[in-house]
Amino acid sequence: MTLLKPLIEQRADPFIKKHTDGYYYFTASVPQYDRIELRRAKTIAELPAAKTVDVWRKPDSGPLCELIWAPEIHHNMGAWYVYFAAAPTREIKDELFQHRMYCISTDADNPLEGKWKEPVKIETGMDTFCLDATTFTHKGVLYYVWAQKENGIRGNSNIYISPMDTPDRIAAKPIRLSIPELEWEIRGFWVNEGPSVLIRNGKVFISYSASATDENYAMGLLYADEDVDLLNPNNWHKKQEPVLQTCYEHGVYGPGHNSFTVSEDGTQDLLVYHARTYTEIEGDPLWNPDRHTYVKPLKWDDNGMPVFGKPSVA
Repeated sequence: MTLLKPLIEQRADPFIKKHTDGYYYFTASVPQYDRIELRRAKTIAELPAAKTVDVWRKPDSGPLCELIWAPEIHHNMGAWYVYFAAAPTREIKDELFQHRMYCISTDADNPLEGKWKEPVKIETGMDTFCLDATTFTHKGVLYYVWAQKENGIRGNSNIYISPMDTPDRIAAKPIRLSIPELEWEIRGFWVNEGPSVLIRNGKVFISYSASATDENYAMGLLYADEDVDLLNPNNWHKKQEPVLQTCYEHGVYGPGHNSFTVSEDGTQDLLVYHARTYTEIEGDPLWNPDRHTYVKPLKWDDNGMPVFGKPSVA
């Protein structure tokens, strides 16, 4: 049994994309929540030492001047896009931060050297707290998946999906796929957030994170057959137990906000996630910098379902 050490320390909400150019691209929330940082390398093992480039920094005022959270880098319709959330203030209103979702884009081949366009706000038709957007393409359709507060539903956020007209505009009314309702989803806070998509074995999987961002943070799983209408919530299934959670035995706490990537040879799916190595957090866990990026193999059972295992072991 091999214990896995953090790949990159103090990088939460990690996202790793293996692009067709052979590079791995990495971005994540930085502890200062003040910028979007990119790096790239030919191997995952080289990412920690790779040069970092700040491709965008928050302004001093305005709707995007605080709390830059959970960037993800995607290559959609021939251009690079970074999707992220930002707030106009650090103040909490009605028990929530004031985040909305945005993206920046560049046509450059290498996004670390590109000229990035000004942020575009992505409207969902609901003017409420929202964050953690990801995208995926399936059967020629680009989809947007994210977390948002819906008035009238208890909790901080639910998981939604919509097709996109363009990489910065959704094409239809949001479809709600999941709400925090199970015991392990409502510890500390009622939360479904941080969706990530993986298409394998005839199914579309959406992992997500739930509960408070301390040791209670855990990951859940939604899935649908790849040939069904993904915009029909009745076609989605929700596992009733968490698929990844705190491992007290090996001291890895609050795993979550994951992404998926693949090994260099393309034969092994990999799970990317953040976790802490201690539970004695002083003050608000949000301001604790020690959420570290981990990577581990994702295994599969005989039914074609992912096996996440424990956060601390291969």
